[in-house]
Amino acid sequence: MKERTRKAVVVGGGITGLTAAYFLQKHAQEQGLPIHITLIEAAHRLGGKIQTLQKDGFVIDRGPESFLSFKDSLEKLAKELGIEEKLVRSAKGDWFVIADDQLQPIPSGTVMGVPTKFGTFLTSDLCSWSGKVRATGDLFLPRTPVVGDQSLGKFIRRRFGKELVENLLEPLLSGVNGGDIDRMSLEAAFPQFAEVEKKHRSLIVGMKKTNAASRAEVYSRNEEDVFQTFEGGMQTLVEALEKKLNGCAVLKGVKVEGLKKEAGKAILELNNASSIEADQVIFALPHSKLQPLFEPYGLMNGMKDMPMTSIATVSMAFPEDAITAGSGTGFVVARNSDFAITACSWVNRKWPSMAFPKGKKLLRAYIGRVGDEAVVDLSDHEIEKIVLADLRKTMQIEGNPDFTVVTRWSQAMPQYVVGHKERVAEAKMELEKEFPMVQVVGSSFGGFDMADCADQGEAAARQLMERLQV
Repeated sequence: MKERTRKAVVVGGGITGLTAAYFLQKHAQEQGLPIHITLIEAAHRLGGKIQTLQKDGFVIDRGPESFLSFKDSLEKLAKELGIEEKLVRSAKGDWFVIADDQLQPIPSGTVMGVPTKFGTFLTSDLCSWSGKVRATGDLFLPRTPVVGDQSLGKFIRRRFGKELVENLLEPLLSGVNGGDIDRMSLEAAFPQFAEVEKKHRSLIVGMKKTNAASRAEVYSRNEEDVFQTFEGGMQTLVEALEKKLNGCAVLKGVKVEGLKKEAGKAILELNNASSIEADQVIFALPHSKLQPLFEPYGLMNGMKDMPMTSIATVSMAFPEDAITAGSGTGFVVARNSDFAITACSWVNRKWPSMAFPKGKKLLRAYIGRVGDEAVVDLSDHEIEKIVLADLRKTMQIEGNPDFTVVTRWSQAMPQYVVGHKERVAEAKMELEKEFPMVQVVGSSFGGFDMADCADQGEAAARQLMERLQV
């Protein structure tokens, strides 16, 4: 008897959904299972936040421009897709931090903001002597006496004091997502800190030992070539994945507006007045898009108030002789500085092996964070003026840019606040009970790094295949 064809649907065409669809197709073909796979994306293109613009000879990523080298998920995926020869590593170069309006080099040996080389840390101007003495208190403090989750800010201030946290750890750890370390979950966002403290007691000692033992656990902003991208930008990965989905029906410009269950199957109601019946569904959407679908069933209410941050990326092209800057590949900005931008990369220096128009330079800045999101809603012209004024505080810039590309990501960056892992676990447990044929994955749930999202997509595909074979 011929085996019945099963129907699997992936909703969401960002990196998580694309990876899920790719591995579903791969596993089905390898195992010879008759599975009809459909990928549904509300936009008219795939890739989500991954968008690459080709302009005047520049490759400009409007969303994420790279991924972390020590997380090898995307590198392995690139090899599978046959695009590994297009991978490009960032240059090894110094990073800086702007603290109290001063551009300071990040001390050598800094691992995730934690100083592990006393010589370079003690001679740095990032902290006063009292701040340095307080930071070394980490060597003597006992383990944190807190059971369960706590804020990242509370944890690292206890270990290092206020000054080092404000001037170095906060700008590095809040990153381009513009998060608030005083609400950020230690367990969900930086579990390695808790693990290192548990094992070594001192983060300084633990990070030094961990960094020496395995670069796969931690990274140093200023010493390692920690980033990778593709010659044609990150959209190279999206296009390669889409090209491989030859055994998958891809619906673009189609939105799931409702969800029902009948006879153990999910019924997806679409905005084109049609519906799709599925044996298994993977939702790879932000929680803000998912929650309304499950609200009628009283599900995922714990995720409803999860905050999202708005940011904008601002890329500016200049004639080479219009900019005079110091060394390094980029900088981050502490909140105690009078800057609107949160970070900036000197793109030509960060990616020296990539082709750039002769005699031109590209700067990429980020703007917007928790507590300062209104700036993202300003006009392109106003944002350009603000960013340019900030950049002129750190380098000599003559004239205006040849062009500026502003890309807004409104309410797009999920914030893992204290208790995040418990809320996610509860939401998934409730979902498993009421909709056992449904999985939810993506940046709202288990890691907003691209590699983390790809891992979630692959894991969801594997779990779906196991469910279909029961």
